[in-house]
Amino acid sequence: MLIRDDHVLLTQRRGGYGGGMWHLPSGKLDAGESIEHAVVREAHEEVGVLVTLEALEFVHLAHVHGSGPEPRIGVFFAAHTWVGEPTNREPDKCSALAWCPLNDLPADVIPYPLAGIQAYRTGRRHSVLGWTDLTPVVSARG
Repeated sequence: MLIRDDHVLLTQRRGGYGGGMWHLPSGKLDAGESIEHAVVREAHEEVGVLVTLEALEFVHLAHVHGSGPEPRIGVFFAAHTWVGEPTNREPDKCSALAWCPLNDLPADVIPYPLAGIQAYRTGRRHSVLGWTDLTPVVSARG
């Protein structure tokens, strides 16, 4: 999450999953890549800013079911400083960028990034989203 003056940068997805909805700049890990380096790489690839590792603050982890073919772990970092002004560097995947007030987000933010943004606002470090059976699994070890 790029945070500036109580606003968060959102990207509007073009086509595919969540087409037309708002999302955070994000992505997946490349083979052999640390999560922090992936955050830095994705910020540069998607919105053209340079974020240092020192600027990253871990803010939330979400265990998400239903946002794709397999459950996923969403790890959210916030940065308040970076070099450059965000621009749309993936126009084939993104139709717009917007600085949105943290306390007045668009109605059509994809649910799992919305959960991460809301958790950032409240300081909650972990959430579970989309799971219908949260019954603890108990195993016997002998």
